[in-house]
Amino acid sequence: QVQFVESGGGLVQPGGSLRLSCSGPGSIFKHYRIGWYRQAPGKEREYVAIVSVSNSPTYKDSVRGRFTISRDNAKNTLYLQMNDLKTEDTAVYYCNAPNALQPWGEGTLVTVSS
Repeated sequence: QVQFVESGGGLVQPGGSLRLSCSGPGSIFKHYRIGWYRQAPGKEREYVAIVSVSNSPTYKDSVRGRFTISRDNAKNTLYLQMNDLKTEDTAVYYCNAPNALQPWGEGTLVTVSS
């Protein structure tokens, strides 16, 4: 089954930065918007940011100005640069294509704690 593979998570202090990566099917990168999603403990998975094939981004209000989503279609890779991290950002982060939803990967855990 096709799916995305996320990486780059880890433990970081509030105010710190982290860069996540996501690799996926070439057919998805060539034709669809791809987004980052996250699921905090005890909560539902939520949208974080989405980027078009041509790298036009859209963000959830709470991360706008702090996170930057981008993609390299030649490398079939999606990125999320996370700056000024807050404890509320703690979650497992996933990527997927909302218009061509693939099986969810394992995600990558981001823990923001002092």
